[in-house]
Amino acid sequence: MSRIGNMSVAIPEKVEVNVGDGIVSVKGRKGELSMNFDSKIISISVDGDSVKVSRKNDSKIARSRHGLHRAILQNLIIGVTDGFSKSLEIKGVGYRAALKGQIFEMNLGFSHPILYKIPTGIEIKFDEKNQNIFTVSGIDKQRVGQVSAEIRSFRPPEPYKGKGIRYSDERVARKAGKAAASK
Repeated sequence: MSRIGNMSVAIPEKVEVNVGDGIVSVKGRKGELSMNFDSKIISISVDGDSVKVSRKNDSKIARSRHGLHRAILQNLIIGVTDGFSKSLEIKGVGYRAALKGQIFEMNLGFSHPILYKIPTGIEIKFDEKNQNIFTVSGIDKQRVGQVSAEIRSFRPPEPYKGKGIRYSDERVARKAGKAAASK
């Protein structure tokens, strides 16, 4: 029995959930998202102010997708009501970033600036107090995580001085370096 899959998902006020043949669409105040599902093994039903996900048989694929589809459906509902965000931080002397329209320009110690085109549905905002901290936000959890990971991959934090792009809550394991080894 899937503990996650058996729980129902609450539908907040002003959120509309429509279940069609193999597709679920969720519409809220921040936008609209949809999800495809295999209607041969999973059934999704709306019961008043909650959504129930159940499987049609006990095959291995149905058991594995039961909790997955429920979690994705919950993320859709959270996304159209509150949205998702990830905070990143740039550390290093001379490392900086700036927004120029839909282009995110980063100077990360290379001989050239890195230009990253921001996908539709994603918003990047800088902190008012510190220009080295920025937030990637949007309604699609997967897309917010993917964009954050792509930006971080341009210069991941290195273990000796900690320079690079890191998540704000990320802890970078530091190494001692050569000077400490010779003593």
